[in-house]
Amino acid sequence: MTNRVLVTGGAGFIGSAVVRHIIQATDWHVLTFDKLTYAGHVENLTDVMAHPRHEFVRADITSKQDVVDNISSFRPTSIIHLAAESHVDRSIEGPANFIDTNIIGTYNLLEASLEYWRNANDDVRAQWRFLHVSTDEVYGSLGNTGAFSETSQYKPNSPYSASKAASDHLVRAWWKTYGFPVLTSNCSNNYGPYQYPEKLIPVMISNALKGNPLPVYGAGNQIRDWLYVDDHAEALVKILDQGQLGETYCVGGNCELTNIDVVNTICSLLDELLPHSAYRPHASLIQSVKDRPGHDKRYAIDAAKIEHELKWRARENFKSGLKKTVEWYLENQEWCETVLKPKPTLPETVDG
Repeated sequence: MTNRVLVTGGAGFIGSAVVRHIIQATDWHVLTFDKLTYAGHVENLTDVMAHPRHEFVRADITSKQDVVDNISSFRPTSIIHLAAESHVDRSIEGPANFIDTNIIGTYNLLEASLEYWRNANDDVRAQWRFLHVSTDEVYGSLGNTGAFSETSQYKPNSPYSASKAASDHLVRAWWKTYGFPVLTSNCSNNYGPYQYPEKLIPVMISNALKGNPLPVYGAGNQIRDWLYVDDHAEALVKILDQGQLGETYCVGGNCELTNIDVVNTICSLLDELLPHSAYRPHASLIQSVKDRPGHDKRYAIDAAKIEHELKWRARENFKSGLKKTVEWYLENQEWCETVLKPKPTLPETVDG
């Protein structure tokens, strides 16, 4: 039977990339389930919103009734769970939303989908998969060497990463306790088109275009592994389709860079692409600011498992991926202005 995938957080940055990839690369049906918080936007789904294999519903994973109603009506054969509060700074300022969404929301999904799976027919039960999408931040901070893998110890250091670690453990418990068919992925830092302008790369691009300061925590020596969002979307579909139930897969771009190197590369690209900008050289806008509490020093992913077992490898290198990203933001400044505006009232459901 044709796969019917419910994607929570499907109007967000990574979620919309996953939805677009499913529609473009498979014959699956998709329900985008999204609350449309500040970081989720129907504009991210423009290319697929009216597609006959796509539906959209505005709903909230912290509402048990929303979850139950949409699972019952859409009748999925699998779920990709991406809905999450994900900004570390916001979690430090207000952790309550992270507890509600990332822990309680995941619990609601697990409970509702477990009940649905138990009562489903044999075809659905045999095909069923629940893919929980998480982060490498649950593993804490690395020293100068080594990389996170599927066997790394959990050591979350922020309210955000602690809430994601808790949700990872819930998913594992539902597999071990109830035999519920789950998979988990832990990814490195994503970048690419449609990322809400609060994360490092879109913030730097947006600020530089306006001649505003480019704030860098401390000396900018924190190291991250960068993963192009379309590569991540392809990996998630592979894990859902071919991954071994009960297993975890680490997904990374094999691209470690310091934050200051990323910012300097963005500035160089803007100098090249905007030769007449009044703000050249854009690197002159860089300003060091006080580091945030508990700032992890280094993340790196060992993606050998997914590369070996599922034959997936990131296609995009950072140089080409970042250039694509900067060019996209330059060509889509209207999108940036739109998503930063207060949201209008939207209909609860939009069918393709």
